[in-house]
Amino acid sequence: MIIGNGSEIETLNEKQVFDLCAEAFARSDLNGKRVLVIIPDYTRSGPFGLLFRVVYKLLSERVKNLDFLIALGTHPPMNDDAIYRHLGITKQEHIHSFPKARFFNHNSRDPGQLTLAGSFSEDEIAQISNGLLKKKVDVTINKMVYEYDLLIIIGPTFPHEAMGFSGGHKYLFPGISGEEIIDTFHWIAALITLPVFIGTKDTPMRKLVEKAAAFIPVERICINLVVHDHNLHGLFIGPPDETFSAAADLSDKIHIIYKKRPFKRVLSCAPPMYDEIWTAGKCMYKLESVVADGGEIIIHAPHVDHVSAVYGHILEKIGYHCRDYFLKQWDRFKDIQGGILAHSCNVKGTGTFENGVEKSRANVVLATAMPEDYCAKINLDYRDPKSINPDDWKGSEDEGILYVPKAGEMLYLLEDNPFRK
Repeated sequence: MIIGNGSEIETLNEKQVFDLCAEAFARSDLNGKRVLVIIPDYTRSGPFGLLFRVVYKLLSERVKNLDFLIALGTHPPMNDDAIYRHLGITKQEHIHSFPKARFFNHNSRDPGQLTLAGSFSEDEIAQISNGLLKKKVDVTINKMVYEYDLLIIIGPTFPHEAMGFSGGHKYLFPGISGEEIIDTFHWIAALITLPVFIGTKDTPMRKLVEKAAAFIPVERICINLVVHDHNLHGLFIGPPDETFSAAADLSDKIHIIYKKRPFKRVLSCAPPMYDEIWTAGKCMYKLESVVADGGEIIIHAPHVDHVSAVYGHILEKIGYHCRDYFLKQWDRFKDIQGGILAHSCNVKGTGTFENGVEKSRANVVLATAMPEDYCAKINLDYRDPKSINPDDWKGSEDEGILYVPKAGEMLYLLEDNPFRK
């Protein structure tokens, strides 16, 4: 059963959040339990400080352990100062007001953190992916989860480039899982191509994640958020699959903007929380569907000076290309992780590769702190960010020009969507 509330128009205040959480926790026997709270990292927006304080107040005196694991997925770790900023507390407050809370970073590349939860056969992956992929996949997860009686998953739901919508068990996979399962569902998504499924609730990737979650025997509760412009529009507490479904239905109404016609030029501005192309790529993901054939999209991120702290060295070697570029030269790229290939495809967008010539449907331009020769090296175009005045882009939609001041969370689709036909 779900405890929750959600509205396209109304927002929830702190008292409502506290009351909903209190009602949900009152339904469970939590006394003396070991509790692990799984929270998003800094690349997700939401009232995480509020939820941290509420959860701590409601549970700290009831439970034996109250630990917090940051669901980094493939992102770099957060140091103590970054964690404190993320949760809106200080080191002194941690020591004196929240002494029971312990914080941990997940590392998907550290075998010492991981344990095998289960495996999928080649036939199972083929069935889940509708025949797009056939391989055996081991499902690994942070072994901390087996040390607790209850997992509380906290996270927002938005349209998502690898799932359709984020939320629910996605904060286990990829949040606190190993790379193999992460690579698998990201690559399946790239094979489908992002514009076909993004903003869709029922996807092969969601099926894969739900089946992977079934391997985990630990009890879990999900606090699923729907956030828009820093305001909390929805809060759903209960089983992860049910809360995800409710949150995705509300997100569909709040986070998708429909346009009547495509745009020949788009300025997609990355907020500071996207501090590398690995995450700022969302500025392309969420807008590709409204870029006209032969059009241009500029990822405006003057603060970004690198592709990826973790995978940048690989992306520098392979560059950014459309799906068919990799598939038609598979012997060259078969040993590259699927998640890295998927990121490359999703940033570059849809296109073709025929007779050795790659042709992108739209032109992707980086207006970042990375120099022109570096952009050419990774097969993306360059624009000097100092040459761009966002004010010049405002109010020009009738001229085929779209300005998005904070890209990455809102999904833009055409009313008559050619990718879904």
